[in-house]
Amino acid sequence: MNPTPILDDEHIAKILRGITVPPQPQVIVDIHMEQAMPNPDIHRIAKLISQDVGLSGTILKVVNSNLFGLKNRMASIEQAVQILGLQSIIRIMEGLSIKSEMDDETIVSLSRFWDSAMDIASVSATLARAIGYQAPDRAYCLGLFHNCGVPLLFRAHENYQAVLEESYAQPNPRVIDRENQYLKTNHAVVGYFVAKSWSLPPDLCEAIAEHHSVENIFRHRAQSYDHGRKTLLAILKMAEHICRVHLTLGNHGEDYEWQAIGPDLLAYVGLSELDFDDLTAQVESIGITGTGYYDH
Repeated sequence: MNPTPILDDEHIAKILRGITVPPQPQVIVDIHMEQAMPNPDIHRIAKLISQDVGLSGTILKVVNSNLFGLKNRMASIEQAVQILGLQSIIRIMEGLSIKSEMDDETIVSLSRFWDSAMDIASVSATLARAIGYQAPDRAYCLGLFHNCGVPLLFRAHENYQAVLEESYAQPNPRVIDRENQYLKTNHAVVGYFVAKSWSLPPDLCEAIAEHHSVENIFRHRAQSYDHGRKTLLAILKMAEHICRVHLTLGNHGEDYEWQAIGPDLLAYVGLSELDFDDLTAQVESIGITGTGYYDH
């Protein structure tokens, strides 16, 4: 690999072009506080970055760019931070802070999105280990990014919260079908294009596009469907159910999507209902839901 490039203002401007998912203000503050310490801890900074959708996506976009010449697209935020180094990380953060100033109302409206993304990412990584999936970093990445289209729709449509809640309130049609009806687009499609703009690995981009279209994938056990991507989707949907995304984002008590796919999905990963209940209890007992913390 070539020596780490120095990111100047021109490179930073190019990197940030088109990045519209706002970073979480508190994470920016925490990173700045760590950076101001006499001996900043790059591992702590990596953990802080891994809690934020916008920052993580931008960091991966940088590392996966032609500037670094990596043979394979990277999905590990920890490794990406190590490659970039502290000074480049700080310069990127400064650019994002200037680019995405938000008013208090926007920050409040996105708080549930940020909390949900961190929780689902953490639980996805834990579930991946529990079922023997060999790349928990990839499961974490999908959990963090799968709803990255949500904040863009929040900013583009004043009625998006109401549309989102209506989408989760009924068993049919799919969540994204209701969004398409009102908005002529949906957060899975928008998320797919955001993920592509960040140069995430193709299987993660596809999983983001498909994460509300999984009923046929599991119910009919599509033989031609990629096994690795199907396992990633299974982990994500289990994590969403455990984290009650239908309540945190959709403000609805019933998880209709899980009711439709749960039995076939669990059969695919080799878990009984009792096994899944035990896994859920284990995750909840160690307090991983609600912490937003992920130990790389």
